[in-house]
Amino acid sequence: MGTFLDSFSFMADRLPLLLEKTGQHVWMCAVVIAVSLAVAVPAGLWLGHLHKGEFLTTSISNIGRALPNLAVIAIGLGIFGLTFTNIAIALLITAIPPILSQAYLAVDQVDPDLVRSARGMGLTPAQVLFKVELPLALPLLFSGIRIAVVYVISSATLATVAGGGGLGDIVLGQATYGLQGVIAAALWVAALALLADGGLALLQRALVPKGLRAARS
Repeated sequence: MGTFLDSFSFMADRLPLLLEKTGQHVWMCAVVIAVSLAVAVPAGLWLGHLHKGEFLTTSISNIGRALPNLAVIAIGLGIFGLTFTNIAIALLITAIPPILSQAYLAVDQVDPDLVRSARGMGLTPAQVLFKVELPLALPLLFSGIRIAVVYVISSATLATVAGGGGLGDIVLGQATYGLQGVIAAALWVAALALLADGGLALLQRALVPKGLRAARS
């Protein structure tokens, strides 16, 4: 219990260090999430719109869950060395599967009657996707994004293995920062994940149509 309480003293005494490492951590996670969104969201939405690719999205999701991040980083050390590329690939393998699978399911499960009605009104396939399917798919799509963000923030602590910095330098640096430092950084990571999830929840509430929110509640 004493060590746990000491971790708060560590936060107060080493606040500049924690803020510096938090900045590195957030930058790594932001780059990975941005790339994941750019790759997985369009692919998942379009495959869901076509109602094709269920096996592909499920397989990618299963592979992403099965591959340990530490193993991917260790393998990458022999290929990319101590570079950000190595870390990014490992984190992308964590982030892309839940976003891709949820984006696919979000559109694939939209009520077919609504889609047929939209087509009957003369909407083009792109208009059906962006004006009908996407607004209805937002809640499930955001759930995948929120899962990916929490996964990436927690997994990014392993970046220190490849020299990536971030809060993992403290979490895995007991010899340098002591057990109280490890606990303090771990609490910092948990708080960061909760803040990110809460921010995305607010963004989801702002973007999801009010009528859809009322129907879900």
